[in-house]
This record gives sequence, C-alpha cells and structure tokens, in this order.
Amino acid sequence: MLNQKVASLFAAEHITRAAVLPFEALRVTQARLYERAGLVPKSAVIFLIPYFSGEGENLSSYAVAEDYHFYAERLYERLCGALKERFPEASFLGFADHSPIDERDAATRAGLGIWGKNRLLISPDFGTYQFIGEILSDLSPEVLGTPRLHAPTLCIGCGACLSACPTGILRGESTECLSAITQKKGALSEDEMALMRRTGTAWGCDECQRVCPYTREAVHT
Repeated sequence: MLNQKVASLFAAEHITRAAVLPFEALRVTQARLYERAGLVPKSAVIFLIPYFSGEGENLSSYAVAEDYHFYAERLYERLCGALKERFPEASFLGFADHSPIDERDAATRAGLGIWGKNRLLISPDFGTYQFIGEILSDLSPEVLGTPRLHAPTLCIGCGACLSACPTGILRGESTECLSAITQKKGALSEDEMALMRRTGTAWGCDECQRVCPYTREAVHT
C-alpha cells in the first residue's frame, strides 16, 4: 500500500493498482539497467498500466492503443519528476517491459494479481490486459508506503488458454508463440504464413487472453 502523498501522484495518472516493495524482495534479471544510472535501489513501486480499449480485427489489443513505449516514457517523466519534487534527496528510475526485474513475479508479490496458465499476470480489474510498470528508488520502502509481501497465487486452471493456443506452445507442443512469429524480422516460412492466415492476425495474438474467464469483465480504458 502506498502512503497518501505517493498514491495521489499515481491517482492523477489514473493508475489505480500500485504497491511498494523492498527491492530485496524482487527477482533481479538485468542489474546493469539500474547500475549504469548509478542507482542503488532500496525500494520499488510496482503498478499496472491497463490498455484494453477493444479488440482489433487483426491486431493484438495492446497494439490498438498508443504504443506503450512512448506512453511510458512520458509517464515516467511526469511521475519521477513529481516524486523528485516531494523527495528531493532521492533518485527515481522507471521501467516497463525492458526491465531489470522479473515484472510478473514482482506484481504477484505486490498483491496486484495472480499467475495465469498462459504465463501472464491476471489482475482483478483488467484480467490480462495490462502492462506492468515499476519505479525503483534509493528511498527506503517505508517512506513510500507500507510494504506487504504476498505469496504467488495461481489461477483456477480451467485450461481454456491451453486449448486455444494456436501454436500449442502453452501445451508444450511448440517452442514458438504466434505473437512472436508475427513480429519476426525477415522472411517467414510457408507454415508460419499459413498459420497467420488461418488465425487472421497481422500482428500479435490474443487467443489465450480472449478465452480466459478472468478477462470477460476486463475494464475498458
């Protein structure tokens, strides 16, 4: 839980799901990303950026909205700037997607959602339709809020996502996701092109999300 002073900054950005964790509770995957900025993190604010504005006809839903790389860049300029005004002695560094930590693990430990069999985070409001963001800081977590660690929780395991997966990667029958195929550089194989035609996609794949019972009431943003 964030303290009121910090929570108000996120609320101004319409971010409703956020929590603070001690940095030591996070699983670090690429330390160089914060080390090259000279940051020695002690805390992290983990939060969700929802993106579901409706399904695209042949685009993954995340690509229907504004490119999240550009959105996140401006968001962090505003949030880190506002945090710096309130805590001038501290440093803040924001990440989304290209991150120094395991974001899904961090979000579950922060109590923001559960693990789905489709390997995505499932949250109460947004289902699987969200990006995970984090702001690292050299402030102690207690300054930002009340840290609370949650045990990772799994979904109900209905298997709908496994059955719907076009390539079978979720069933262990393939090593490649259709979304990855659509984003390949260079020429595609005949089988890959046939799969894209059969599923009607030009970019991305939402099949495992579309059939998930947790996403049926996902909030439109």
